[in-house]
Amino acid sequence: MFLSQIRAKDETREHLCKPTVWKMNSLAPSTHFRVMIVNCFLVMILLCLQPFIPDSEGDLLFLLDSSGSVSFYEFSRVKEFIRGLLRPFTFGPSDVQTSIIHISTVPTMEFPFDRYLSSGAVQQAIRDTQQLMGDTNTGKALSFAKEKFFTDEAGARADVPKVLVWVTDGFSTDDISQPMQLLKDMGVTVFIISTGRGNYLELSAAASQPPEKHLYFVDVDDLPIITKELRDAIIDVIRAKRLRAVEITSSSFRLTWPRLLSSDTGYYVLEYAPADDPRRKLVKQVSGDHTDLFLSDLLPDTTYEVVLIPESNEHYIPPQTTRVTTLEEEISPTRVVISESKPHSFRVSWAPMLDSVRSYQVLYGPLPGNSAKLLEVDGAHNSTVVENLAPNTTYLVTVAAIYKSGKEKALSAKACTQEESSKVRHLRFEDMGPNTLKASWDSADGPVLGYRVRCRRQAGPSSLFSVSPQIHSVLLTDLASGTANKVCVKPMYRNQPGKGLCRMVHMQHVTAAQGYKHRRSA
Repeated sequence: MFLSQIRAKDETREHLCKPTVWKMNSLAPSTHFRVMIVNCFLVMILLCLQPFIPDSEGDLLFLLDSSGSVSFYEFSRVKEFIRGLLRPFTFGPSDVQTSIIHISTVPTMEFPFDRYLSSGAVQQAIRDTQQLMGDTNTGKALSFAKEKFFTDEAGARADVPKVLVWVTDGFSTDDISQPMQLLKDMGVTVFIISTGRGNYLELSAAASQPPEKHLYFVDVDDLPIITKELRDAIIDVIRAKRLRAVEITSSSFRLTWPRLLSSDTGYYVLEYAPADDPRRKLVKQVSGDHTDLFLSDLLPDTTYEVVLIPESNEHYIPPQTTRVTTLEEEISPTRVVISESKPHSFRVSWAPMLDSVRSYQVLYGPLPGNSAKLLEVDGAHNSTVVENLAPNTTYLVTVAAIYKSGKEKALSAKACTQEESSKVRHLRFEDMGPNTLKASWDSADGPVLGYRVRCRRQAGPSSLFSVSPQIHSVLLTDLASGTANKVCVKPMYRNQPGKGLCRMVHMQHVTAAQGYKHRRSA
């Protein structure tokens, strides 16, 4: 009877017994039977260890990088990860629904939310999903997802939690910040799994807050390590039919609840206060068409008692309660990043960016040395460009957060400016005989490591010369008469090449009377 219950619940689980039976069918009948029973018994044990998840209701959308920047092997590993993540969920119109949108040149929905309403069907659909290739237009895919998340055409439901899981290699050819923020503003909880070298600041801003619970960096081969943690985080969002808190920080959280009223049938009264000081109770009132409310200016590391009272003009609806503990006070900065380094400037960025910070002070000075300069940055920004610097110099940069409470927190990092590049001047040519020229130039400024000379012949192969910094000329041969040839000289420095200087050389046709003199013009 137990086996029949498994078969009725999910047809794919019965299939787990079949491979062993098929492989063992050359054995004696009694042996064959014993192997089948043992194998199915092991399957039943695994099913008990990974039960179905009850009382969950939500639309779960996977944003799958299907572009050409992802290899077939990586794409297959991500599919297996999604299948393992979804395996315990119960699917149906009153439970969990899922869909996949491909990130490619043009975003494509693999299947709508309401097409597959059993675990077996979902597993097979993901297994059959094929990579599309194309460009990594993640911004377009996010805008497409915003439309599909809230339409009957895609099978989405209006009154259930929305979860977006974006698996990315960290590369996108278009902007993601605006469409991602629109999704979050519409109540979508965003989880991001980066399997490549994603930009931490960009991805932490894109994920729901706090990023510690919504952003994962993991190698594609290690995706199974985060399966349970991510699944538990998703369950916290879609656990159905109750008042709950999401996006919890040290000073705020968002309350969400199922739709119990409408604007015509009543309104909600929300009361909240620190559990150890109920006299500090605050009351807010919102219309009946609300299903969430953001509370800010809260105390860090404090447990709040929250009561949601539906005031219906039709019938009595009992209040819902919950307890929410804010996080310990966040500290900023915990990370300082130096980027966009140039000879006279670089960019300083830091994270996290907190509402409790009034402003930032960026102190910088050369090493070694005892001189420093100060930049003031508004608390609403998390980066600035430091300019008017000396080339090829190491600087000590300190970012200090000035909190509204008067506290200060600082973090330092080293930054290096690039060497100042120079260009070659006065490139000239001298006739050295039939089909031969001498190219000469004046030396470039700074610590030049050498020069690179390239000759692109109109007739014949190109040539490339690398010479030491003391040499300022090369001999160019095999330049056919009547051709136009391009010669470029570029100085080379330790960190980057300098600016090249190019000239076109026209080799004139030669007659026997003319000889070979005056046969070129530049």
